Amino acid sequence: MPVHDDRVLFEFLLLEGAQAGLSWDTILRKRDGYRRAYHRFNPRRVADYDAQDRARLLADPGIVRNRSKVTGSIVNAQIFLEVQREFGSFDRYVWGFVGGRSLQGKRRSPKDVPARTTESDALSKDLRRRGFKFVGSTICYAFMQAVGMVNDHTQDCFRAREVRGLGQRTRERRAR
Repeated sequence: MPVHDDRVLFEFLLLEGAQAGLSWDTILRKRDGYRRAYHRFNPRRVADYDAQDRARLLADPGIVRNRSKVTGSIVNAQIFLEVQREFGSFDRYVWGFVGGRSLQGKRRSPKDVPARTTESDALSKDLRRRGFKFVGSTICYAFMQAVGMVNDHTQDCFRAREVRGLGQRTRERRAR
């Protein structure tokens, strides 16, 4: 589903990075823990986390307690705010990689869904250039799917047509 709320985009960016090397089910089971630990994914609050907050996060069994991922989430919040200032919103920045509209995959089965694309490669490269952590191309593609930048519903999925229509409305809304 197309997402244009910066806080939700930050949530998915943080969760996708946390998921690196783990099953998505692990992160979904910990999602409420992340919401609590990261102040409901408020990037301003997370950007201000200090050593005491890092220690709190590393001791919290409700999230993935990986030092690199915790530190990366704080760095990502700081850079997220920089991107907001530069572009007016993270939404405007990130949706620019798909021309402001959902890319419509024509997938017959889940095995037809790629792990990365030229768009996710470009997003990953730019995020890394800015200093973001845990934003490889595969993570970026999963993020793009999760926030509706890419519609990879298979053709036989009951939601495929509905989501395809939302992608078109997103483009029309942004054109106004």
